[in-house]
Amino acid sequence: MAGDLRLVTPDAGLSTADARARLDRDGPNTLPSRPGVPLWRRVLSQLRDPLIVVLLVAVALTVVTGDWTDAAVIVLVIVVNTTVGVAQEVKADRAITALAAMTAPEARVLRDGEQRPVPAAEVVVGDVLILAEGDIVPADATVVEAAALLVDESALTGESVPVEKAAASRPDAASRPDATGDLERAGVSAGTVVVRGRGRAVVTATGTDSAMGRIASLMATGSGLTPLQRRLIGVGRALAVIAILLCTVVLVLGLVRGEPLELMVVTAISLVVAAVPESLPAVVTLALALGARRMAARHALIRRLPAVETLGSVTVIATDKTGTLTEGRMVARRLWTATGTAEIEGHGYEPVGAVHRAGVRVTAATAPDLNDLLTAAALCTDAALRAPTEPTGDWTALGDPTEAALLAAAGRLGLDPAGLKAALPRIGEIPFDSDRKRMTTVHRTTDSGARIVCKGAPEVLLHGAFLEEPPELLDRAVTQAHALAEGGYRVLAVAHADRDIVPPVEAWETGLRLLGLVAIRDPARPSARATIAACQAAGISPVLITGDHPATARAVAAEVGIIPTGGEVVDCRRLAAIRPEDLRDATVFARATPEQKLDIVTARRTAGDVVAMTGDGVNDGPALRRADIGVAMGMRGTEVARQAADLVLADDELATVVAAAEEGRRVYANIRRFLLYGLSGGTAEIAVMLAGPFLGLPLVLLPAQILWVNLLTHGLPGVALGSEPAPPDVMRRPPRPPAESVLGAGLWPRILRVGTVIAAVTLGIAVWGHATGRPWQSMAFFALGATQLAAALGSRARPGTRTNPMLPAAVAAALALQFAGLYVPFLNELLGTRPVALVDLLAICALSSLGYVAIRLDRVLHPAKSTATGSPARAG
Repeated sequence: MAGDLRLVTPDAGLSTADARARLDRDGPNTLPSRPGVPLWRRVLSQLRDPLIVVLLVAVALTVVTGDWTDAAVIVLVIVVNTTVGVAQEVKADRAITALAAMTAPEARVLRDGEQRPVPAAEVVVGDVLILAEGDIVPADATVVEAAALLVDESALTGESVPVEKAAASRPDAASRPDATGDLERAGVSAGTVVVRGRGRAVVTATGTDSAMGRIASLMATGSGLTPLQRRLIGVGRALAVIAILLCTVVLVLGLVRGEPLELMVVTAISLVVAAVPESLPAVVTLALALGARRMAARHALIRRLPAVETLGSVTVIATDKTGTLTEGRMVARRLWTATGTAEIEGHGYEPVGAVHRAGVRVTAATAPDLNDLLTAAALCTDAALRAPTEPTGDWTALGDPTEAALLAAAGRLGLDPAGLKAALPRIGEIPFDSDRKRMTTVHRTTDSGARIVCKGAPEVLLHGAFLEEPPELLDRAVTQAHALAEGGYRVLAVAHADRDIVPPVEAWETGLRLLGLVAIRDPARPSARATIAACQAAGISPVLITGDHPATARAVAAEVGIIPTGGEVVDCRRLAAIRPEDLRDATVFARATPEQKLDIVTARRTAGDVVAMTGDGVNDGPALRRADIGVAMGMRGTEVARQAADLVLADDELATVVAAAEEGRRVYANIRRFLLYGLSGGTAEIAVMLAGPFLGLPLVLLPAQILWVNLLTHGLPGVALGSEPAPPDVMRRPPRPPAESVLGAGLWPRILRVGTVIAAVTLGIAVWGHATGRPWQSMAFFALGATQLAAALGSRARPGTRTNPMLPAAVAAALALQFAGLYVPFLNELLGTRPVALVDLLAICALSSLGYVAIRLDRVLHPAKSTATGSPARAG
């Protein structure tokens, strides 16, 4: 490429033929898009879920027994689960596509010596780009001509302050080994935005060879299994092993008693089916889908359903700064003059607000020193403010955001920047550049008189070479500027001088009078501090990772509550000297590159944390993909960030992430709630079959009866449990340990205790019926189902309320079918049951209510542990 660039003529550009040849050789200036996922692959990925695999095995077993009805029901569960999962994925992908827009759909280039627009995809190495204010740079390039060129690189670097660009000494600067310093000032990257000035640049890299392309290549590795998927895999394995062992025992005991081999094999297989909560995939999918729907209503788009639950497992939220914790807009907040200091109130670029000094509001008329300072600052700008086009819209900046902040500050003091510029028209200027670090303008005051205004970096301007001020005043100004910079502000010094006649250019920047200092920063979002506090109250550690200056990172982190004032900040430019444990323990990182963001996230995950990473820039993409869950901003986020993320926030509010974490905890609590209910019923069924023979009951339940009870209890009531609301204190608990099993935190003991009660009620009724000559097997059949349904009602998160009316309705429907199993002749033949006398049925119903009592009493006798959302009592 270097050889090609030396042949480029910046005044003529490439020929059309040469550009076409290079496009054929290098390919289009696009990043490789992810190929669409075919429907069959989406379906296959759903069927590979470990619990679905268990269900498929259950289908095979029921087919072996010849129970086509139950096999069809289980297949229906699988079909519904797969359909809902695939539909949600497709819907999310379509929503993300609607959000996405081409980064730079068109570019202006020199071809055959004349300017012409071309599609950005057809820009090639060697093209001469024509850059102007508002343009999106379509490819990496070296600036060869610049006039006050200022570029916003926040999408790549995370730094909120635009960067001044100067022309390189040669167009082939990218190819020279000694050109590092030249490139830092002259290099522009794809996806960055020109906010001021104009220029020309020679393209040095396109597509995957560009800076954006290199960052995209870091996203090849995904995050792996989610915490929920890992936990459910463990549950599937545990259930398979336990069910097979216990059902083998039942088979052996039956054969020892002399039962027919065929009957015992069918019974054992039925128990295996009963022990597997086949509604679990449906419960999980419903809970996740409801969570996704709730999040969509709150301006969040879920790209993958498990991402909802993953947020409930999060122990660390790693966030960038610009546009996430901050507004992404520069605002003047403090003023200093020789008279004193002042504070500016206001939001964004809207020129409405107030200026206070010592707690008293001041205006241009009551504070002459501030009037002079902001009048001069407003005159020495090239930016403009644009009013919103809609009543609810925001004011926007045209040009340099820092200069726009000065205009807004002038408006808040009561000045009219447009009127000032009209009254004092500009007649000369020396533009700002990165070498001078200052800008000077000359304005006509009278027919022959002029006002000279200069603004710039304090370290340059606060010297006797420019200012005619006492040394002690300059020392005070330098001290104040240093203190403001340490506080994370970008500080500008402003000076002026009135002359009777317009002096020569070489005298413009001498003999000036210091007006004061203006401190500007990208302020924190109003909701940021409350959001960070909510994270900390929930036991989630916020970590700030930004490409911005350490002082700025420290100020923002302290303002929102991540660290105390003056807290520790890791400067990633010295990251090679930092121990690995520092990556895991530190909470604020500044000057971080995309590779370092990746290292920080990886270190946290290696330490056992579940990491959510929020971001909006191209530089955030790799870390978003590596994190357990990536969260991208939908409004100002780049396409690279959105494609890398699991969750896209349409409102760009970090508070939505906290709401999603609450939703995730609710989902996990409901999954545990169903496991308690479903597995306690399965445990009771196996216990009944194991203990029955020792109580003189040859075969307590027939295979068809086991499958019927399992179908009713794990069907609609089980799925309805997935809609339970979150406990009120769900966000005041610490996150559950990442390594904790979904059956951990005391859930297994609860399952055994509740299962024992259900088994005891069933066996007690069976023994009573057997001893008194009643239809004891039918009585046991009804008692087993009714007691489990009572336990379902007892599992509600908020008993006695009207929340989740679906659950009582589902229990009522299941109970009606259980009655039908006793009194409908067709079902009597299918299930091997007989009608039960009304008095006996009332007694069974009364005893079955012990299932409800068992769940509620267990909550009192065994209160919730302090682990997290999934604590036993709360989840049940």
